Amino acid sequence: MVNLFTEEHAALTGAREVIVTEALEPERSFNVNLNYLKKMYGSNGTFASIDASLFYTRFSNAILPDYDTNPNQIIYDNLDGFSESKGISANLDIVFQNGFKFLLGATLQDVSQTENGIKTRQILTESYTGTWNLGYTFQSIDLMVDYTGNLYGPMRLPTLGDSDPRSDYSPLWSIRNIQFTYKGLTGFEIYGGIKNLLDWTPNRGNPFIIAEPTTPLTEK
Repeated sequence: MVNLFTEEHAALTGAREVIVTEALEPERSFNVNLNYLKKMYGSNGTFASIDASLFYTRFSNAILPDYDTNPNQIIYDNLDGFSESKGISANLDIVFQNGFKFLLGATLQDVSQTENGIKTRQILTESYTGTWNLGYTFQSIDLMVDYTGNLYGPMRLPTLGDSDPRSDYSPLWSIRNIQFTYKGLTGFEIYGGIKNLLDWTPNRGNPFIIAEPTTPLTEK
């Protein structure tokens, strides 16, 4: 059972009117997941693991927001059809004896909905993502450095029609961080770092992010 105003709280943060057109039925789904996991231990102390998955989920009675019918509204009802999420994900984790480690992960997915025989890509869903964690421990000074980040592919965004100057799709974007952790104190750790090294913000390439329906779209 979907708790609409908890799980879809983003609907309440904008200027659109929220419309629920019917008594919503519980969503139903089934899921299939095939997973492969391999762990390897080297004679020199190196450890590596590979984790890969194929996944498929099919929803009926899916409750999805409709941003397109009316640019001033978000409409909720049970999907008259079905929704699918399918794809593949993989992670590679390696730890070397010399203190270097890295974790790389990626996901490719196809998230769609089919209604009246028409298949469309779901709004606010990216087709690929990536993540990484590169780290090194300076054992002589008990200092660990971690460079982490994620990567998101373009996703379709809700806009207010043809006159809206904002892009219908988000750009390829990434958040990257660096952290330093000092472990030289007995029972304590001291850490600090910098988040969002590239200073990425959602307004890049757009004249504005949020506009009310009554606001001229040419103004910020």
